[in-house]
Parts: sequence; C-alpha cells; structure tokens
Amino acid sequence: MLKIKNLNKSFGGLKAVNTVNLEVDKGSITGLIGPNGAGKTTLFNTIAGLYAPDSGDVFLEEKNIAGLKPHELFSMGVLRTFQIAHEFASLTVLENLMMVPGNQRGEKLIYALFGDKTVKKEEEEIRAKAIEVIEFLNLKHLTQEIAGNLSGGQKKKLTIALSLISNPKILLLDEPFAALDVLTIKTLQEIIVDLQVTDKISVILCDHQARDLLACVDDAIIIHNGKVIAQGTPKDLLENINARNVYFGHSFKIG
Repeated sequence: MLKIKNLNKSFGGLKAVNTVNLEVDKGSITGLIGPNGAGKTTLFNTIAGLYAPDSGDVFLEEKNIAGLKPHELFSMGVLRTFQIAHEFASLTVLENLMMVPGNQRGEKLIYALFGDKTVKKEEEEIRAKAIEVIEFLNLKHLTQEIAGNLSGGQKKKLTIALSLISNPKILLLDEPFAALDVLTIKTLQEIIVDLQVTDKISVILCDHQARDLLACVDDAIIIHNGKVIAQGTPKDLLENINARNVYFGHSFKIG
C-alpha cells in the first residue's frame, strides 16, 4: 500500500529524517515510536504532505506521491489526524460529520447542512454516511450532542469519525492515546483494530504511549536521530538490542 524509499528531510543543519526506508501493507496497523526529537513526527508529516521531502520517494499503490500537498493526498485517500481535535465546537456531532468535504463535494456539504433544496440528494447521501460512521464508532447516543461539550475521549472518537467520512485508504493517527484514561484507550484500540479488520484501512500511529501503541499494532518502527533503527512485531522489538538501548531500556515490558 505504502512504500518509502531513501526519504530525507532537513531543517537547516538538522537532518530530521535520514534515508528512511519502510513499507506499510494494505490493512495493516503500523506504529512509529522513538525518543523525543527522534524525527518520527517529521516523518509522519512528510508522509502526510505537510512537509516536502528534500529527496526520496513515497509510493502509494505504485504512484509516487512525494511532495504532494495534503489536499491532493486527501483526494487519493491519505488522511492525517491531529492530537488536538479540530471540530466545529458549536455544531452537533452529526452536523460536524456533514460538514466534512467527502468525495470532493465541500461546498455542497455546507449547503446541505443548511437545507439548500438543490442538493437534497447529496444531503441524503452525506447524512447516510455520517450515520453509518456514527454507528460504527458507537456514537449514536451523542448524535445531537454539541461537539464542544464532548469529553476528551469522545473528541478523539469524533476526530476518527471525521476521517472516515472521506473513505481513506491510509489513516495517519497523531497521538490518539494522549491524555486519556485506561478504559477510553482500550476502546480506541478496539476501534483502530476494527478499522483494519472491517474496512481494510491501513493505519499508521505516532504516539508516545509505547505500551498502548504496541498493544494494537501489527508492527512498529523505532526512529532515532532520523533513522529507522529497528522494525518488527512488538515481540521482535522487545528482543532487539538496538531498540532496548535507545528507547525501551532493559526493564520495559508490554504486559
């Protein structure tokens, strides 16, 4: 699904991404972890089109997408979320989902929300998709809740819901487990796995919560000084001496 070859990105004299190579399979869940300042967020943002690489390639289903802008990647099914939710705080959960520009119908979505009769068909389609996503994420009880009143965990769910409206192929989740309680983290982990199993969406996570991330990924990549120093299943990484030395330490355990 996604192949990265010899990717480089520098800021001044700092090489934040240093000749990175990796592959993400269709329907897989991949984690990016590493020490603060290791370059994982820069790699994340370069994949998402927020930064143009200095050199190297990013292939999506054999098409080179390196250097494309976020809106271009959006239309190709690559979508990045952010740690801080960007919902319309004064609108309901349903209204938020109906505002998202799915299938390149941004203006019509806004008109549909406010009842323009000329786009009734689009409004019905959008509402049906929004309700489908709401039910998938178990948000039905919050359909008419004002988004600004949601809890932190509910906003994280809404962020994922907003992403799903556009039917992504690859979903880049930024810090999905940050500042959440144990039960909410467990729920989000289950949702992420369901995205893989039900919709075959490839998911890439970037999070500082190593235990929470490793509990739901197929494999993970450890970044250090802009380089991939280890990659594999959670079990493989815990047995990798480089991973232990630069990130986990020697007493770290998943369970």
